[in-house]
Amino acid sequence: MTERFRVLVTDDIDPEGVALLRAHPLIEVSEKPTRPAAEVLAEIGEFDAIIGRSATRISRELLQGGDRLRVVGRAGVGVDNVDLATATELGIAVINAPGGNTVSVAELAFGVLIGLARNLPQAWASMHAGRWDRSKLGGVELRGKTMAIVGVGRIGSEMARRARAFGMHVIGYDPYVGPGRFEELGIEPVARLAEALDRAEVLTVHVPLNNETRGMIGAPELARLPRNAFVLNLARGGVVVEDALTEALRAGRIGGAALDVFDSEPLAADHPLRSVPNLVLTPHLGASTRDAQRNVAIEACEAVRDALVTGDLSAAMNATSVGGAGMRELRPLLALADRLGRLGRALVPGALTSLEVRYTGARAEAPRPLLLAALQGAMRDVVERRAINLVNAQHVAAERGIETASTHVDGRGELGEEIELRLEGGERSIRVGGAVLGETHGRIVRIGPFRVDVAPRGVMLVLRNRDVPGVIGRVGTLLGEAGVNIAEYHQARLQVGGEALAAVTVDSRIPQDVIELLAGKPEILEVRQVDME
Repeated sequence: MTERFRVLVTDDIDPEGVALLRAHPLIEVSEKPTRPAAEVLAEIGEFDAIIGRSATRISRELLQGGDRLRVVGRAGVGVDNVDLATATELGIAVINAPGGNTVSVAELAFGVLIGLARNLPQAWASMHAGRWDRSKLGGVELRGKTMAIVGVGRIGSEMARRARAFGMHVIGYDPYVGPGRFEELGIEPVARLAEALDRAEVLTVHVPLNNETRGMIGAPELARLPRNAFVLNLARGGVVVEDALTEALRAGRIGGAALDVFDSEPLAADHPLRSVPNLVLTPHLGASTRDAQRNVAIEACEAVRDALVTGDLSAAMNATSVGGAGMRELRPLLALADRLGRLGRALVPGALTSLEVRYTGARAEAPRPLLLAALQGAMRDVVERRAINLVNAQHVAAERGIETASTHVDGRGELGEEIELRLEGGERSIRVGGAVLGETHGRIVRIGPFRVDVAPRGVMLVLRNRDVPGVIGRVGTLLGEAGVNIAEYHQARLQVGGEALAAVTVDSRIPQDVIELLAGKPEILEVRQVDME
């Protein structure tokens, strides 16, 4: 019977996104407004996915209570309300929508920047108060000023494009972005945050909130800025230290600032920030446009749908470092790595202690996801409560003390893109290898020292035997008498009369009594059965 999926939608997700879910025949959607945590916890066990915004907290308790839960969707960029570590531990994919609100945030950032440069909030207030304060409200041009962007991701990139259009000089600090991207965006890279601060007439931060970025811009950093600089934080509350910013503004050391995000939201009515001079405050409006809400809802709902229905985790932020089209292009390789992991594990007795992946090909991003896929295959029977997947494979391996490694050999192998796994367990190690031919056609090409050529499908029987006459016929007869149909039979040997290996794919699982009959033959040294589906 075809599997069906239930999705809980909360926090007023845009209808266009929800419609994408409802349109799929395998998905049942339950739309409910933001509710107390206890109510959500009481029913989360009925759902395969939950999609929301920031109002619903996805806690450890909620994740543990979701026995069926596979995916958490966040219609927005930040996942501060999601216990990411627990989700990863449990193999639950966490999907956000990093691209949908990019333009809206950048446009708001430039809006408040222009407001600061031209004193627009003060001008608006004075006009509505019946005054004409033209002489008091002189501003500055943005043209020729230096904007320092901390965090050159999607929003930082959009800020750079707009700054250049205004004739600004743009510098950027981001240790995770390569030189080519800076050049493409017309940004001068700086190696240290301190250098960016020393030169910033406009400082704008566009980074996530984590241990590395919390309190990134505090009193020492603000003291480095040129006098009358502007500071913008439309990223996450906590990146800029609010008390330090308040002091710098009151002392007149910086020209102005704008905050759209805060340490605690909503901002209390009597919060000290509300009385700070030259500080533009907005109530977390960065993504609050009709366009952005529609875009992030569509992006998140599409990704959740694909994760449930096709197993596509390319959008999961806690799965691999490869996303989107790159991940989709890797699917044949990932499938092969998974099957090689299953095969190698079946051939290693005792507890698995290490797994290494060696990839030969042109995709520099491939080794890590291939390692995860190989671990997924090798440990597919070790997780009792939830299925192991690309999200939690590394976590499960670390818990069990399995050492892992991956290497990349650039160029093309003899058979195209090639994967080799080395697995150790007990007192034995084994190497298994495969190749993707014609970009989509995966084959197993090595088992231990033997060269083979067999498709990783159905059920595979691996036999080590003595190279004596009649073995193939006796194996085929025994399987035939048991009603097992052979799809492929590949026999390999190293030398005449020595040890040989047979890789046999069959259409159905072989009964245990038949396996025992095979193992009992004097010429058969070892029998292993591996499920490749």
